[in-house]
Amino acid sequence: MSTIAINTPNNIIQTAMRHAGKLSEGQVPSSEQYAMYLSDLNRMVNLWQTQGLKLWLQVDLEIVLEDGKGGAGNPYRLMVGGDVNMTKPLRVQQGYYLDYTGQNRRPIYALSWDEWLRMSTVVQKGTLAQYFVDKQQGSLDIYTWLIPDAEAARGTMHLLTQQQVVNPTQLTEAMNFPPEWMIALVWGLADEICGGQPQAIMDRCAMRAREYMMKLEDWDVEDAITTFQPDQRQGGYNYSNFT
Repeated sequence: MSTIAINTPNNIIQTAMRHAGKLSEGQVPSSEQYAMYLSDLNRMVNLWQTQGLKLWLQVDLEIVLEDGKGGAGNPYRLMVGGDVNMTKPLRVQQGYYLDYTGQNRRPIYALSWDEWLRMSTVVQKGTLAQYFVDKQQGSLDIYTWLIPDAEAARGTMHLLTQQQVVNPTQLTEAMNFPPEWMIALVWGLADEICGGQPQAIMDRCAMRAREYMMKLEDWDVEDAITTFQPDQRQGGYNYSNFT
């Protein structure tokens, strides 16, 4: 059985440098080049993870509820050392509530800043129905409405989160990307580092980087058919005053 190729910074940097005309056949990067281009690679990856779905980064995150926790000033904090001890996720896409039996679940719905601020009270306890995500620099703060009472706290809140890509620090470690993304990582980095080269090289790197990124973003979608339904939180359809 063949072994799946592993994306390593070493392979990506060497190949990208050849494509960018910064490395000839048989040459290897210097330690200074490795350090410089590894930083460029990490910066590029940190931007890329904000684009598209990145299905392999999605995780069903379980949050243990507490009686009376989740209201204003008392969120469930997702961060290293927080209520949920983890690297801060990039975003929350949807959620559900799982009852204490572990057998029954129901959807819970996201609130926008506008909806959260327009609420007349955010301290009422009861059955969990909605959640609000406050994106801070170092944490994701999760507020709930209603605030779980003793009965609701018997269950758990589950949020579909997008985790952060782990930035590599060693040249030989596997990157947090599946193998099919290697060609896009290579040409993306080549496009980042080819400045000052002949125009033909810069044009080729830019074209290939766009091409492979578009192909992979188009492919990185769920296999199931996606359907849309009206948002029922406001009692059905909302009509605009504009025509």
